[in-house]
Amino acid sequence: MEAKKNAMTWLFEILFPRYVWRVKTSDKKIYLTFDDGPIPEVTEWVLEQLRLYNAKSTFFVVGDNVRKYPEIFQKILTDGHCVGNHTQNHIKGWKNETDTYLANFQECEKSISELKPSGTNLFRPPYGQIKRSQANEILKMHKILMWSVLTKDYEANLSERKCLNRAIRQTREGSIVLFHDSLKAQKNLYYVLPRFLEHFSKKGYEFCTIEC
Repeated sequence: MEAKKNAMTWLFEILFPRYVWRVKTSDKKIYLTFDDGPIPEVTEWVLEQLRLYNAKSTFFVVGDNVRKYPEIFQKILTDGHCVGNHTQNHIKGWKNETDTYLANFQECEKSISELKPSGTNLFRPPYGQIKRSQANEILKMHKILMWSVLTKDYEANLSERKCLNRAIRQTREGSIVLFHDSLKAQKNLYYVLPRFLEHFSKKGYEFCTIEC
């Protein structure tokens, strides 16, 4: 089953080469990413865990959350993390017309730039869903960052231990690891993240941001 999942990841990289799936490196570097924040408590807890290991990450933020919780968004920036666009309202590309999707993307750009004037050149489509027509426009301005390790921390029926083992087993040099700083993922995230950070720190890995 694990080999099949790895093969699927490899297939996606071949089918969609314009998207970033992993970072090509032989160095002991891991690229943590967090989707769907910022929100009170969960995002702030994540930031505390990252500080303990001098770990840097990339947060793909929902624009509506940035507007609701600007102080938490600012904490992300103050701690030296990168941010990326995750649409204004976490909408699905496959279920929205291109004009509607791009307008939502642009609204998130505005939410970010109001607090971070330099903006961002990173985008991750919610659910990994994006039409070619939508991607064609976004790629003119941004890198579309996907992932090589999906922790599935949001799955309520997935046990904390299995979630951790899955994340550790699939991670290697250059992996882009996807967590969620959301209430839905909180149960697994609170168990997995500190243990994941400890495991790879002991092995000499560095946790880096994607260039933004």
